[in-house]
This record gives sequence, C-alpha cells and structure tokens, in this order.
Amino acid sequence: MSPSVSTASRVVDAVVEKYADELVDLRRDLHAHPELSWSEHRTTDLVARRMAEAGWRVDRLLPTGLVAELGSSGPVIALRADLDALAVTDTTDDPWMSTTPGVAHACGHDVHTAALVGAGLALAELHAQGRNRGRFRLLFQPAEEIMPGGALEMLEAGVLAEVSHVFGLHCDPSIDVGTVGLREGPITGAADALDVTLTGKGGHTSRPHLTEDLTFALGKLITELPAILSRRLDPRAGVSVVWGLVAAGGAPNVIPATGRVAGTVRMLDAVAWADAEHLVRDLVRQVLEPYGVTARIVYHRGVPPVVNAHTSTHILGRAAEMVVGEDGRQSTSQSLGGEDFGWFLERVPGAMARLGTRTPDGPTYDLHQGNLRIDERAVTIGARVLAHAAVLAQHLS
Repeated sequence: MSPSVSTASRVVDAVVEKYADELVDLRRDLHAHPELSWSEHRTTDLVARRMAEAGWRVDRLLPTGLVAELGSSGPVIALRADLDALAVTDTTDDPWMSTTPGVAHACGHDVHTAALVGAGLALAELHAQGRNRGRFRLLFQPAEEIMPGGALEMLEAGVLAEVSHVFGLHCDPSIDVGTVGLREGPITGAADALDVTLTGKGGHTSRPHLTEDLTFALGKLITELPAILSRRLDPRAGVSVVWGLVAAGGAPNVIPATGRVAGTVRMLDAVAWADAEHLVRDLVRQVLEPYGVTARIVYHRGVPPVVNAHTSTHILGRAAEMVVGEDGRQSTSQSLGGEDFGWFLERVPGAMARLGTRTPDGPTYDLHQGNLRIDERAVTIGARVLAHAAVLAQHLS
C-alpha cells in the first residue's frame, strides 16, 4: 500500500471513529422515522443538511434523494445508499422503533444511509487536507423497494457521468457483524412482479358445471405456472415463482366471479430474464384456457442481477480487509433477492458487498420482517469500508 493511501486510510478511520456516536444516532433517528418510496422527504432533508455542513456540493435532482460531490476534476468514484423503508409493521420494542404505523426500516436502508453519511464525513476531511486526487460522488437513492426502482430515475438524471467505479453495501443479518461477504460476478437475481386478476361466471358450489369455477382455475394457476416455467427455462437460470397474495371468494358455498393472485418471478440468469415476461404471459393463458375464465395479466419488469465487476470487486474486497481483516472477508453466494443497484452496474463497473449485521451468538433475523434487529457496530464498519473503497479506487484510476 502506498504511503498516500496509508495516510488517507488512517484519516478515514479516525474521522469515522470521531463521529461514531453521531452516526448511530442518525441511524436510530432514521429508523424511528421511516418513509416509503418517493416519500423520503425528511430523510433527504437530514442527509442534505449534514452533507452540506461537511462541505459537499448537494444537488436534489429528483423529488426525494440527492447527489453530493467533492472535487472539481479527475475521475469520479461514486458510493451509493438507498433511503426508503417498507410497508411493514415494526414489532421490536427498541427505544428507536418506528413511530410511523405500518412502515419500518426492515431491510436495513437506515444502516446504509448512516454508513454513507459516515463515509462522506471521512472523505470530506481528506478533501479538506488536500488528499483528494479526483472527485467523490455520493448517491443517496430513493425508491429502491419498488420495481423497477429509483435507480433508473437517477440514471436518467445523469448521476453516473464520468464515474469510473460505483460501490454499495447491503445489510446481511445472516452473517456476523465484523464480516463482509463478497462475490465476483452476479450476487443477486433478477426480479419481476406478476399480478393476475381472473373474472368468470360464478355460482353455487353445488353446480360447478354451470359456472367457470374461478377458484379451481386460480388454484391450477398457483401450482402449475411455477412447475411449467421450470421446464421451459434452462434449470441453470434458477427460476422461482412465489405467490405472496391470493384472494377469492367470501363464502364457502359460493363460487366467486373474481379472484386475484400476485407474486414475484425471480431468476439468477440475465439471459433468461430477457425472455421471461413473454413466456410467463403465454403460460398463464395456456393454464387458464380450459376453464373459460378471463385473465388480466399485469407484469412489472423489475431489476436485473447485480453483477460485480472484477476490478471493482477486488477494490471493495481490499477495503473490507482493511477494516475487518482477512478473516472478516468471506465469499458469499448469489441470492434471488432483487436490488436495483444492478441498473447502475449495467452502465459502469462497480461492486456491492454484504455487510454483516448479526450479533455473534445472537439470533438470526431475516430481511423484510418487522422484528429485524441490527448490531449497530455495522454502521461504522460500513462507513469505513465505503470510504476505503473510494480512496483505493481513486488511487487506481
């Protein structure tokens, strides 16, 4: 490691340590006041004010979210965090539990945001000391939790102009705090949303032959679409259709005239993803045709896999080792979870790592659940990893 990088690294660690309590307090504040996609106004205001105080040039390109930049020339290294929460009820009893009914930071975006603020404070100090050789750009992105994600709007606003690498982190409550999971190549899956509404002639359950037995047709769709799709796509694509919503009927002796089923279509392979919508629509119609019902199919194309670039993954891995040591860096597998950071990586090289948030020997939580708890040491670890990655990438550019 060059002397300049070593010095910069010491500055990063010292600044993050200096602001550690503030960063944890920020995470708790965000957790207590979660905001849904495209409604992250309070969150945006808090972050914008703190970044401006630290000397960043802040630009609000969209209704929510912001871009902050330091430096005036040279290669741009970008760091990204997401701001939004989920329509989930916080079931913890922590003092900082959500004060907004039915909304919670159940995916760790409060940690991502606080960590990026911490990285921003460290990079601002480097800039003030004249150790910034190029430009740093922070992307505080809105609306990650909806498809196809706020990343597309940020891309349209030009946030990746002149960017040579972009880095991000995502909380992983299945691995211990002090651990960072990395993988070169695809680390997440493609994810789409499927919503099918059926209509048909209802009637009495004693005379199903005089109806279009919509409930039976709905059941066939629920079980047969996943099975058929698995035989029509290469099994290496890892396709998964899982239903999250099923609704039909209101009485046990009445065949309803309407029904609905909705879920997600996920796969590991971007090539299969390109053809998935057409195939799914065709198969839904084929499954339902014998029953005479009418189907309204709404297919929302979601996000591509996050594909970590070789050099970017090496940089992010080296940054992780600087923070958690070689033992703290571990390989991780590709998941079927969707993440709109993939849209950024279709444009420029970059990488995302998994940030361990489980307390050692403590319970294992799951994302998107109201009981999610985070070991808050992950906030400063994430801040240091992001800042170190930015410094290393800048010196390599």
